[in-house]
Amino acid sequence: MKRTMIAAGLVLAFAAAARAQTAEWPPEKEKESVFTGRKLEAFKHGIKKQWGYAASQRDTFLVLHPKQARPNAPLYVVLHSAGHDVHSCLSCTTTVGNHDIYRSPEGFFALYLDCRANRGDWWWGSEKYKTPDVSPTEKRVIDTVKWVIKRYGIDENRVYLCGNSMGGSGTLGIGMRHGDVFAAVKANVPAGVEHVSSRMYFPPRTVPADVALPDPPVVIDYSAQNDSWSKGHDAFVKAMNERKYALFFYWGPFGHANNHEQIMQVNDLINSFDWLSVKKNEAYPVFTNASTNDPLPWPDNLADKKSGQVNAFFRWKNVPDAQEAIEMSLFLTRPSELKTAFPVPAEATADVSLRRLRMLRVAPGETVSWTYGGASGKVRADTAGCITIPRLKITAEPATLSVGKTK
Repeated sequence: MKRTMIAAGLVLAFAAAARAQTAEWPPEKEKESVFTGRKLEAFKHGIKKQWGYAASQRDTFLVLHPKQARPNAPLYVVLHSAGHDVHSCLSCTTTVGNHDIYRSPEGFFALYLDCRANRGDWWWGSEKYKTPDVSPTEKRVIDTVKWVIKRYGIDENRVYLCGNSMGGSGTLGIGMRHGDVFAAVKANVPAGVEHVSSRMYFPPRTVPADVALPDPPVVIDYSAQNDSWSKGHDAFVKAMNERKYALFFYWGPFGHANNHEQIMQVNDLINSFDWLSVKKNEAYPVFTNASTNDPLPWPDNLADKKSGQVNAFFRWKNVPDAQEAIEMSLFLTRPSELKTAFPVPAEATADVSLRRLRMLRVAPGETVSWTYGGASGKVRADTAGCITIPRLKITAEPATLSVGKTK
C-alpha cells in the first residue's frame, strides 16, 4: 500500500512538472468575464527560452472581444504607462478622459499587455538604449501579438499598436521595427525616443549592411515641448524625414497629458488622421520636406506656447498595385472635412516616397518613370530600393501619382 502511494505521488509530481513545462507557452486562460458589455479573457504564461530573460517570470495579458462578434476583426494592441499595470490600464477605459488612447474601438479585438509584474521588464528597453539589440520584452510582445492573431482569426493586415508615456516609448521602439506586423502605430506623449532611435539605428548610428529593416508602420506621435520626456524629438523628426519614414506629428504645451479633450484644446489635430484605416497590405506614401510643416520648438524654444504639426493635412487613396506600375491618389484634406483651429492650406509642396509596394518591385539604384497631374519625370531608387519623387504640388483636388518601370 505504501509503495502504491509513493508511486502515485511520483506520477502526480511528474505530471505537475510536465504541466509546468507545457504551461510556459502557449498561454493558459485563467479567467473569462464581461467588461463594459464585451467578453474579456485573462491569460497567463511563462517565458520562452529564446526570449532571453535572465530569470523565470509569469506574465498576464487581457483580450477584450468586439462588442458584436465578427469574423476577421482588426486588433488594437495597448502598452500601458509606467504608472499602470495591465488591469489598471484596462480599468482606465471606463472613464472618458482617463488615458483615452487605451480605449479600443468596439468593433476591434483589443490586446492589453503587462510589463509591471517583473522588475526591469519595461517597454522602453531598460538599459537597451545603449545597444540596438532586440530586448526580451520586445520578443515577448511580438510573440504574444502573433499568438492572438492566430487564435482569434484576426485580420493580420489590420493590427495596430499604441501606448501612453512609457508605453508610447515602447510603441515607437517596438512598433517601428515590426512593419511586418503592425499597419500603423500611435504614441501619446512617448517617454523618450532613445529606444526607437537605438532600434532603428538613427544617427549617429548607421544601419549595418547585414540588417534588413522592413518598411515601418505609419507613425502618429503627439508630444509636448513643455514635457521633459519629449526631449530629443528634433533628432527623431529629422531622422524620420531623412529615412523617408511616414510620420504624422503634433505638438503643443499640453504637458505629459493623456486626456484627449484637454489636449485637443491645445492641439486639435491629434485624432484628425484615421490611423486605424491604414492596412499593412497596401502601399502608402511618405511626405517629407513639406512646405506646410511648422518649425519645431525642439531643442531651443521649449518655452514657445505655439502648437504645431508635421504632415497633418496630407491624405491619400490607394489604387490596386499592378506588376509594372503603381497608382495612388494624393490630396490635402479640405477645411470642410477638418474642423480645426489651424489654417488648412490650399496647397503644399512635398517630396513623396512610396513604401509597402506589393506588386511593383524596384531594385536599389533602378530608374523608374512617374507622372503626376501634368508633370512627369524619372527618378532613381535609393540604395534600399525606395522611390522618392521630389517637389510635388499637392492640393485639395486629388491627383494621381503613377510610378512604373522605365521602358
